[in-house]
Amino acid sequence: MARAVSTRRTAAVTVAAWAIALLIFFPILYTIITSFKSEQEAIQGFNLIPSFTMESYYDVQSQYNYFRPFMNSVILALGSTVLALIVAVPAAWSMAFAPTRRTKDILMWMLSTKMMPAVAVLFPIYMIFRDLGLLDSRIGLTIMLMLINLPIVIWMLYTYFREIPGEILEAARMDGASLWGEIYYVLLPMAVPGIASTMLLNIILAWNEAFWTIRLTTTNAAPLTTFITSFSSPQGLFWAKLSAASTLAIAPILIMGWFSQKQLVRGLTFGAVK
Repeated sequence: MARAVSTRRTAAVTVAAWAIALLIFFPILYTIITSFKSEQEAIQGFNLIPSFTMESYYDVQSQYNYFRPFMNSVILALGSTVLALIVAVPAAWSMAFAPTRRTKDILMWMLSTKMMPAVAVLFPIYMIFRDLGLLDSRIGLTIMLMLINLPIVIWMLYTYFREIPGEILEAARMDGASLWGEIYYVLLPMAVPGIASTMLLNIILAWNEAFWTIRLTTTNAAPLTTFITSFSSPQGLFWAKLSAASTLAIAPILIMGWFSQKQLVRGLTFGAVK
């Protein structure tokens, strides 16, 4: 009897979990469905059975030069990730293995900056970018994406580094390893899983960033998030083309997230429970 009750409870929890997952995923699913409709069919209303035309994908590829914003997204995501790691690894190392009384306060302050509304600093940052000639440039946007994701990168690496026994680094020091040698030859190889998780998360965050990419770029450095907004015009929205462009934009990150989900979950929860 107890086993039957347990089985029914497990089944109920499974059904509820799938229902919630489908509810969360439904906007993405409907976007994909709409991308296979014609423009006329897309504006007619809610319909889950499209005509499966590839017309919108063809128009996006041929008329709107999809490849350029796609390459910009790749360059910005990878570039900001590499820059963030170059800054974050030494910072996380010093906080994990040479902490001061203010280390926790600094970490909390960095994390609190993520809670600040981005629009609150839009004007000064826009003016700085304009004066430095960084508007609509890959370099400027790469630096911006690196800065806004840096607190999370440092936090994740700090959590990983804290799990590495300090005695190993001390032993390397006693054997004559320099500071760079200690980080490069001892710390980084031991933290490869944590660094990989951090890289994946930073790439996803940079790829999906829309607020700053839309406001700091127009054409030259415009990534896919900016490209999608180009389907809004005074004449209205091109729903089918917009859905096709959105599907093409989210497809790489969905595929990457699907294959790396275990690594991402492990990275986000590492050190949370002790």
